[in-house]
Amino acid sequence: MELFDCAIIGAGGAGLNASLILGRSRKKVALFDNGTNRNRVTQESHGFLTRDGIKPAEFKEIALNDVKKYPSVHFYQNTVMNITKQSKGLFKIETLEDQEYVAERIILATGVQEEFPLIPDMRNYYGKSLFSCPTCDGWELRDKPLIIISEDEEQTLFKGKLIYNWSKDLVIATNGHELSNSTLNELQRKDITAITEPIQHLKGMDGYLNKVVFNSGLEIERVGGFIVPNFVRPNRFAEQLGCQLNENGSIVVDEAGRTSQENVYAAGETAKLGQSSLIVAAAEGYKSAMAVVFDSTI
Repeated sequence: MELFDCAIIGAGGAGLNASLILGRSRKKVALFDNGTNRNRVTQESHGFLTRDGIKPAEFKEIALNDVKKYPSVHFYQNTVMNITKQSKGLFKIETLEDQEYVAERIILATGVQEEFPLIPDMRNYYGKSLFSCPTCDGWELRDKPLIIISEDEEQTLFKGKLIYNWSKDLVIATNGHELSNSTLNELQRKDITAITEPIQHLKGMDGYLNKVVFNSGLEIERVGGFIVPNFVRPNRFAEQLGCQLNENGSIVVDEAGRTSQENVYAAGETAKLGQSSLIVAAAEGYKSAMAVVFDSTI
């Protein structure tokens, strides 16, 4: 099997920038990606200087073209299934396509996936009129009648106050979860309506929201809004490799992305087990790649 200096699992912002730095550092890299990055449903990415408003697919294409300029970077459109530590400290990577690769170091950059409240057809609206990050998409929804769907009380209050910055025409729907009096009072002080009954379904066309229908038959007109999902890693590579985890499931890393396991690094949303902006993920991929370069010289 071919030996690589580093295998990078995931070609989102973190994995792509790590590949770029390692390619420029003359490291032999295997970059794996299966096209399941969560921003693939997003129409535009925001907050990345010089690329504000770019489509995620276009950003990825440009980034891959940058990376492929370096002959030591090898891109594989494969799904990694297992990563195991072998003798002499090497790592074996096995893919769904029955291919095997060996690397001296691993960067985990597979990102996270969302788990949404159980509301019919919600995914049809996600990325078009319902979003998870107000910093990324709040500007486009400014001053519009919005819905915030959240089943977590702490996040309900936080997101209500946060999104109030972009629009004061807000309704919070908890989908059947009750709120404490203190939370209700906080929301009322900002004139934010809270509806705690379950959502029956969403109404709209082509992913663009028009109305929210509740179990009682109540219908409210909303043109978009934000969801508070749970975030999960789509694999157990960190656990398989024995990386130390925090209580919330995020991976314990130092400021350069080094995990508790020697020669295993984590960057971007994979490490924090939560959403991140494209520019922050790219920066963390940069730092992890630099750590690989520095560590390989020791």
